[in-house]
Amino acid sequence: MKKVHIIPHMHWDREWYFSTEESRILLINNMAEIFEVLEGNPDYPSFLLDGQTAILEDYLAVKPQDKDRIKKLVQAGRLLIGPWYTQTDEMIVGGESIVRNLLYGRKDCEAFGEVMKIGYLPDSFGQSAQMPQILNGFDIKHFIFWRGASERLGTDKTEFYWESDEGSRVLVQLLPLGYAIGKYLPEEEEALRTRMDKYFPVLDKGSTNGSVILPNGHDQMPIQRNIFDCLDTLRGMYPDREFLLSSYMDSFADLPPFLPIVQGEMLDGKYMRVHRSIFSSRMDIKAANTRVENKIVDILEPLAVIAYSLGFEYHHGLIELIWKEVLKNHAHDSIGCCCSDKVHQEIMNRFVLAEEKIDRLIDFYKRKITDAIATDRAEDIITAFNLLSYERLDTINAVVTTKETAFVLEDENGFEVPFELVEKVSLDPGLVDRQLVHYENYEPFLQYHIQFKATIPAMGYKAFFIVPQEKEMEAANTETDCIETDYYRIKVNTNGTLTIFDKDIGIELENVLLLETSGDDGDEYDYSPVLNEEPYIHNNANASFVMTENSYGAQINLKVEIPLPKDLQDRRNYINSVITEVDWNITIPFDKPIINVAGNIKNNAKDYRLRTYIPSKIAAAVSVSDNQFGSIKRSVLDSAILSWEEEGWDERPDSIYPMLSYVSLCNDHYTVSAFTNSIREYEIVGAESDTIALTLLRSVGYLGKENLVRRPGRPSGIKLPTPDSQMIGQLKVEFAVSTKKGTQNTGQLAKEYRSRIETYNKIPYNAMKLNASVQKTPLCFSLLQETKPSANVLSTVKKAEKEEGLILRIYNPTEKEVVSSFTLKTEYKDIFLCQLNENIICPLEMKENTISICIKPNQVQTILIK
Repeated sequence: MKKVHIIPHMHWDREWYFSTEESRILLINNMAEIFEVLEGNPDYPSFLLDGQTAILEDYLAVKPQDKDRIKKLVQAGRLLIGPWYTQTDEMIVGGESIVRNLLYGRKDCEAFGEVMKIGYLPDSFGQSAQMPQILNGFDIKHFIFWRGASERLGTDKTEFYWESDEGSRVLVQLLPLGYAIGKYLPEEEEALRTRMDKYFPVLDKGSTNGSVILPNGHDQMPIQRNIFDCLDTLRGMYPDREFLLSSYMDSFADLPPFLPIVQGEMLDGKYMRVHRSIFSSRMDIKAANTRVENKIVDILEPLAVIAYSLGFEYHHGLIELIWKEVLKNHAHDSIGCCCSDKVHQEIMNRFVLAEEKIDRLIDFYKRKITDAIATDRAEDIITAFNLLSYERLDTINAVVTTKETAFVLEDENGFEVPFELVEKVSLDPGLVDRQLVHYENYEPFLQYHIQFKATIPAMGYKAFFIVPQEKEMEAANTETDCIETDYYRIKVNTNGTLTIFDKDIGIELENVLLLETSGDDGDEYDYSPVLNEEPYIHNNANASFVMTENSYGAQINLKVEIPLPKDLQDRRNYINSVITEVDWNITIPFDKPIINVAGNIKNNAKDYRLRTYIPSKIAAAVSVSDNQFGSIKRSVLDSAILSWEEEGWDERPDSIYPMLSYVSLCNDHYTVSAFTNSIREYEIVGAESDTIALTLLRSVGYLGKENLVRRPGRPSGIKLPTPDSQMIGQLKVEFAVSTKKGTQNTGQLAKEYRSRIETYNKIPYNAMKLNASVQKTPLCFSLLQETKPSANVLSTVKKAEKEEGLILRIYNPTEKEVVSSFTLKTEYKDIFLCQLNENIICPLEMKENTISICIKPNQVQTILIK
């Protein structure tokens, strides 16, 4: 007999078109009914609580007295919880975020009993190619999902093995019709047969063994009390099938041993929508997420580890609070930004709160280390922190706050370090130390932005002394009409673009940062072009600029004005009625092949998309961008674009893709890359597929709309007005352009772009007083150092969750095996290879305080240093 596994569950979007607080009220109601059924009916086998422990956190915040009830049901296998903290998006959140989601989900589960060992993500908008490796890193060998698969990935079956590039594998059961086909099952035979006769042919076609899954649940759906009556009706209607209340682990146990094997990311919208252009909805939130993720992983955690290695406390509790604040935003609808305006305010508020916690904890660690420096010298100090695994000779931007009119910098040996003054401003003393004005000391401070070049040790810091002088200092910037660095000659064009000549490669790229606009008749899920309208390229935009330089680099302040229709109505009437301004603040170091771009967009138009172009002169077949702990190649043109309508795809497969920190086009000679600390959506455009288009913003006014040009049929979500998603006002973006001979180390360069040298200025004044530190720190310190540069990327350094040791995580984004070697500068005795969950796999050999590890392409490795 064919088995039909009916899986009781409750899909729980914490927020969507409704708020978190609205869903919490329903949660209190639904949990009471779940308890009633599970505790009162021993024949009811189990209930799946949507695979995320944030539900329990929300519930127990209101009803802590029910913790023991939950614990009893979990330990009896009746209430299935975990493995996630929240049901994560997989395409635009970083690898460390997904790992922490599982770490904290597992930690929450341990307070109750067993964690469900299934990677359950029934509604995420696409599946990352690296997910099998991440799940295996938590001893998870099974995966349930819905969106993104089609037969062109290698099988038309709903059960298969899915492999990541380095060989990790999960057994998948696909939900071909979603997680809600068994919602509110009717008892009436006619209604039940109408539904099942529609679903069984699809389910049977994909099944490898005749068994099928019927998920009995829906969004915020209460437990179905009459499910046994429905089962009796089904058994009478379909005597050739065995109907049973079941769990996903039971359905996995039924599968045959030999199944198809597939590889790669799953981002096909043939049978279900994946919303390929959702990566740019509410770009203000997307940019905040990118910035916050990078601050935690690239700055806060390594800095906390340096402090911990010097004897200070590693504040696990504070860092977990930060991560959980961020992870609440990583649920697929939340970070997808397909929510109501009210919910988007909640999401942004969480990012604001998380970033404030991050910034203050970063400042605290820098202060604790610097205040504890053992020195007899009385001068103020600037401490420069290098949070990468190799020594850096770099240009350092620092702010010095003092009452002195002039000073020089000296290193620990008393040698003067040259610097240039970029800017000098007056600062109210109350902003430095409120006690000064309390005692009527109103003399202002001077705040100096300086630049200097120095070598900073790997994963460590170096202190410099600020020695007062008498001669007053003035900024050394001079205006110029052409910029020439060690790598580039750059000029600004009248339309607000750049012409960049690369001296090393011998190519000239024209119209870099050219702006493109196009009408957007879509919604928060998807871009939808206005019918019969082509994108407008602003070749004749109005622009003004100022170019300045000093000894360390150049800066371009560039303002571009583009006239636009104010809304769809003006667009249809060909009326340009408003001006949107794009202010580019471009900084170019003289000694690096990179052009840093900070943009401030003052948007006054609705219903359109704004992109900027980075040409490469490379006729590309594929783009290369990063995903979690690796890289991925994608065709610049999805072949299904030619047949999607004929084949009846749910949405058009446009080649709009996500990235995490970079996208590149390359040939045998050179590489052109865009690095990002904000934008996470790109498309390769141009007649020769030679131009990277970065989406700066999308402006839309509805959560969901029906019958889009590229997405026919029903609306996604609901047709709810979302005027805030028109993005009227100011938006800040940050990215960089880089050209490089060859194709090596793009991932490493992106890491370096994100990991700027941090500084701290110790002065005798501070609004928040601390007692003198008992712990003493050296003037110069290095925790560890990569013995020779490699293409492997340091993901993060952090304290182990349960051990008095350090976690070092490295991944290889290249196509070849790469060896990384690290020399430990402090005394550690035991080194282990670990899983992502930090469980030990085996010891690692250490020779002369150096450890080496070989990493496969697209593999991540975790090392525990005890």
